[in-house]
Amino acid sequence: MTQPTDIRHRSRQLPRLLDTFCCQGGASVGYHLAGFDVTGVDIHPQPRYPFAFIQAEAVEFIREHGAEFDFIHASPPCQHDSKCQRIQKREHPDLIAPTRAALESIGRPWVIENVGDAVPKLRDPVMLCGTMFRLETYRHRFFETGGWSLPQPGHPAHRVPQAKMGRPIPPGHYGQFIGNFSGVDHARHVMGVPWMNRDGIRECVPPAYTQWLGTHAVTALDTAAAA
Repeated sequence: MTQPTDIRHRSRQLPRLLDTFCCQGGASVGYHLAGFDVTGVDIHPQPRYPFAFIQAEAVEFIREHGAEFDFIHASPPCQHDSKCQRIQKREHPDLIAPTRAALESIGRPWVIENVGDAVPKLRDPVMLCGTMFRLETYRHRFFETGGWSLPQPGHPAHRVPQAKMGRPIPPGHYGQFIGNFSGVDHARHVMGVPWMNRDGIRECVPPAYTQWLGTHAVTALDTAAAA
């Protein structure tokens, strides 16, 4: 396992956040905008990741180093619960339970993010949608919290039609930006991720989601520190 020797100098003025399974850093950018000093961990190299990065297996890294951080975000790969992966009869590990066990073992506040098909495995998750942040995509994502809590925002109605998966986006439609979608530049603009390629976009949490979530997390940390 790679040890955290490559973490760049960071300001001790900011709470430290560990983004595990970070991919290209959509969630990380939102937390950065909310006021966190962010470090990402992923088992694969992530040359597009915009902050300090450690290549390591995420669950093991949480157990060994999670207590060094103030807050932990985890986005276990969603392929195990993805409909398209099941249709193609591809098998992927289910990492939600092992990730939760690792997070619960270190005593830091945390959040687990995943897709709609994983909701039965998540505990009272909060759902976020692009409409809540005026993004021209729906992209529902679900967030289970541990050691703190989140409010459930109101969910505006889906009034704009959505393009079919993998198809060009007709005028007046929202894109899905999953699979082998077309229109990478448009997706970058809509999702707020100009540094990402198609692989990153199809899996990412839009930064707007975690900026909102991170703002609540900073408040929770401040409240706990003042208690």
